[in-house]
Amino acid sequence: MKPAVPREIANRDVDEAIDHYLVEADAKVALGFVDELEKAYARIGRHPHSGSPRYAHALGLAELRFWRLGRYPFLVFYIEREEHIDVWRVLHEQRDIPAWMNEA
Repeated sequence: MKPAVPREIANRDVDEAIDHYLVEADAKVALGFVDELEKAYARIGRHPHSGSPRYAHALGLAELRFWRLGRYPFLVFYIEREEHIDVWRVLHEQRDIPAWMNEA
C-alpha cells in the first residue's frame, strides 16, 4: 500500500470542508467527513487505478484520477507516484473542477 501524501492546497481544501461542516452541521458530521477521507486515502493507496480518469484529458494530466468520498459530495484528485499517492486537491463535486484544479 502506498501512502497518500496531500499537497498543501489539498490540506487547505480539507480544512475548509471541515470548517464548513462544523459551522453548518456539527462535530459528528465533520468527523464523518474525516473518516470518509481516511477511507478514500486507504482505498487509493491500495488500488490507485480504481479512481476515475474523467478529468485527465481536460486538464492535460494523463495520470490524474479521482475518487468520490462515500457519503460526502467531495472528490479526491490524485496521481500515483512510484513511492506514494500525490493528492492534488479535495474538491466539492459541484465546483468547476477544471478551474479549481488549475489553481494547484
